Amino acid sequence: MRNVTLILSDGTKFHGTSFGYEAPVAGEVVFNTAMMGYPESLTDPSYAGQLLALTFPLVGNYGVPPFTTESSGLPSFMESDKIYASALIVSDYSEQYSHWNAVESLADWLRREHVPGIMGIDTRELTKVLREHGVMMGRILFDDEPDSFPEANYEGVNFVDRVSCKTIIRYNEGAGKKVVLVDCGVKANIIRELVNRNMEVIRVPWNYDYTGMDFDGLFLANGPGNPDTCEDAVKIIRKQMGISRKPICGICMGNQLLGKASGAVIYKLRYGHRSHNQPVRLVGTEKCYITSQNHGYALDATTLGRDWQELFVNMNDGSNEGIRHKENPWFSSQFHPEACSGPLDTEFMFDKFVEALK
Repeated sequence: MRNVTLILSDGTKFHGTSFGYEAPVAGEVVFNTAMMGYPESLTDPSYAGQLLALTFPLVGNYGVPPFTTESSGLPSFMESDKIYASALIVSDYSEQYSHWNAVESLADWLRREHVPGIMGIDTRELTKVLREHGVMMGRILFDDEPDSFPEANYEGVNFVDRVSCKTIIRYNEGAGKKVVLVDCGVKANIIRELVNRNMEVIRVPWNYDYTGMDFDGLFLANGPGNPDTCEDAVKIIRKQMGISRKPICGICMGNQLLGKASGAVIYKLRYGHRSHNQPVRLVGTEKCYITSQNHGYALDATTLGRDWQELFVNMNDGSNEGIRHKENPWFSSQFHPEACSGPLDTEFMFDKFVEALK
């Protein structure tokens, strides 16, 4: 195992060893506090361009499931077609794995997909640094290649365009109501939740003008990066809201794009929400839910138009977790109600959308 160094943009260094693909890499360093779910996280397109640090100390002990495809065309155990995170940072990697559904080790998977993985990093100390300073860019360098210095930009890059589909893809054709899904980097389980509710899903590129299509409802998916780079998607959403009251539902990036279409402003969080245990409250009630989240930006609820209001609020920092229109069936959540992997407290958001289609 080769020695590596993680260098943050403020000069802070963490030393470890490589267990994945051996190549220097740069990107935005983010942390996830979930105790499980690394196959789902690594294949989540929302992590595009990021070096993902896992705070749970032991990683890799249950290996990696097979990349099989269901009859619907969706991957059985992953969230997309490949690993989207630029690198994986862990404290202790388990070389021996054991799980009934595992077919290879995490290290073998990372090498096969050309994704660096480093271990021996004090990921909890790294998290403290990021929480104090805020999210930073970082580089993973091999100590025996001191002259290899990768560069990476995150701010201003349209990562949604990089991960979105390029052509229209259909799922569950001929089923019930037709739903146009705007692919900003959609997780497979979002599509699965709609298909399981007998929806026909028409997946379109992020900047596709669907306003002239025949459909019953619009679904705005999650995705990576800064929503302000997706102005084309915002203009189309605003156009759709101007010509129809058809139901609209958004998740994560979809919440921010719907908010922008209503005139609201987006800002960057200090270190983002990436975990399986974010508490949110349904506004106007004392009901709280535990949610799965993965986002670095948030909607400024104080800038919402008078026809809109907050639907959910984060109980940790008070940031927005969803909005709704006061009259039309348009609503969204910043968290992931499909929550793969876990928790499942807010799956009712899909039921709410399906009910609005009737």
